[in-house]
Amino acid sequence: MLRLTDVILDCPDAMALAGFYADVTGLPVKESSTPQWAGIDLGGLELAFNPVEDYRAPQWPGSDHPKQFHLDFEVDDLEAEEARLLALGATLLHDDTDEDGYGWRVYADPVGHPFCLCRNRGVTWADGRPHWP
Repeated sequence: MLRLTDVILDCPDAMALAGFYADVTGLPVKESSTPQWAGIDLGGLELAFNPVEDYRAPQWPGSDHPKQFHLDFEVDDLEAEEARLLALGATLLHDDTDEDGYGWRVYADPVGHPFCLCRNRGVTWADGRPHWP
């Protein structure tokens, strides 16, 4: 099974940008947010914010500083989903999984946009949806 769980925006300050989007959406910043990862629950999909060093803001519509985001997909079987996505044309860029198979792997889609397959410890699946502890 595969389900889109997060849309993550790179930024210079995760909590500040989360506060802005909390105001925009009228939804609270998640209590579990930290300076390294802040999020807003959009009802099964999280809008998340991840600080990066040397952040460069996108310049739309120009392409000198293109748009910056990546998608996270929670999976119940990382190996099977990886094989399926590689067959569809994805490219593995980085593996950050532990010896038990938990963590994430970064891929590029066929035109280079990054996305992750994630398998988080403690997540269970019911009705085709991941449920966090």
